[in-house]
Amino acid sequence: MELERKFCAEGGALEIAEGAVIAGYASLFGTPDQGGDVVARGAYAASLKRLAQGGGRVRMLWQHDPARPIGVWDEVVEDGRGLRVKGRILTEVAQGREAAALVAAGAIDGLSIGYRTKRATKAGAGRSLEEIELWEVSLVTFPMLRGARVGAKADDALAAKIRAARAALRLA
Repeated sequence: MELERKFCAEGGALEIAEGAVIAGYASLFGTPDQGGDVVARGAYAASLKRLAQGGGRVRMLWQHDPARPIGVWDEVVEDGRGLRVKGRILTEVAQGREAAALVAAGAIDGLSIGYRTKRATKAGAGRSLEEIELWEVSLVTFPMLRGARVGAKADDALAAKIRAARAALRLA
């Protein structure tokens, strides 16, 4: 995929202006995952606030592998349904190009969270997760929470960029 780039005069940093845009729910409130854990409304609020205050961000990883970041989450917010995410898979990264192609083809659509439990109570077969320190949201083959899914932004421009990325991979 071609990415629009612009040179930032302040500091000379390269700014990525575009990528393969994806969005979905990484977590759904009140829905048990395959281990029986249920995330309570508001469980992410303190963690997201701490990240924002400290200038940190939730990482986008491939299959929970910290050595394989594939993009950036531009939005990570709690809403009435769960933890909604929107971000860009960076196709300058080899794994990012592959991930974008797999998402576009529908081969990968799972999302999964990497976190540390701060506060939970026993609930049925699992736990009620009341406070979570969120570290990362990964694109995964098999999400623990079946409803945690992502979709590619469906538009002709994105499809053209994915075709260009595939062609570039063949030439590399």
